[in-house]
Amino acid sequence: MKKCNKPFFILFFLLLYLPFSMAQQREVAPVELSSVSERLYEILGGQGARGGAYIGDNEVLLIDAKMDKKSVEQTIEEIKKLTGKPIKYLVNTHSDGDHIRGNRYFSETVIFIAHENCRNDFYHPGRDGSSSEWNKPELAPFIPSITFNDKMDIYLGTKKVELWYFGVGHTTGDLVVYFPEEKTAFLGDQIFLTRPQLIHSYKGGNSFEHVKTLTKMLETLDAGKFCSGHSDIVDRETIKNHINQMIKRQEKVKSLVENGKDLEEIKSEFEENEARLIEAIFNEIKK
Repeated sequence: MKKCNKPFFILFFLLLYLPFSMAQQREVAPVELSSVSERLYEILGGQGARGGAYIGDNEVLLIDAKMDKKSVEQTIEEIKKLTGKPIKYLVNTHSDGDHIRGNRYFSETVIFIAHENCRNDFYHPGRDGSSSEWNKPELAPFIPSITFNDKMDIYLGTKKVELWYFGVGHTTGDLVVYFPEEKTAFLGDQIFLTRPQLIHSYKGGNSFEHVKTLTKMLETLDAGKFCSGHSDIVDRETIKNHINQMIKRQEKVKSLVENGKDLEEIKSEFEENEARLIEAIFNEIKK
């Protein structure tokens, strides 16, 4: 009788088990609605960025769209648990795929709204230069059909929702959705807390304008809570700290550039995960 090759058996078991285990770890949490107020909710979980839902007198307004059909269906089901009112509006805060790809899984009766620069960015080539999938004719009904320049108000019966554009930042088309009764603003990706700020230079984003944009937002809105695509709700002080951290990075990069350092030398002065942001700042200074 042959002896069992124990090392081989263990290796065989690991090759079978590890992919299954890793797949379980990658499982996406189901969509859930987290209450901000009686009418306003954050949309958490699912595939894609955090979003928002506001229940008006006669209809529902959503902020951003997740990425896949399952997440959109879960979003719709969670809203149905709260209200029988139809989803009438969906506001895209900007054009990144984790905020807009799910548009296509909503009914064509939904009205999609964005800043005009964001709508243009639906057709923007990818970072690698590849053509946008939104050029496909069948996706046309799910591209924002209503846009604005500086400010737009939406009335859901007696309830008012304000859309603001404060300028270039993460991209050229990031808007802020403000709920004056709740003193709560949804910023999309205009602030990251769990990683360095993303500035999409290839979409016209700019770190120095980002600082100006957030500063203008704080000066304009009487908001006390700020919801974003990838971080927990924060207060005004956290936004101010974020702005100050951005300014410190910019000043340090500028000083190193003036001392003749090249990009790679400058990157080495920062954390590894800051490399993309530092490169964006460097390129903005060198222009």
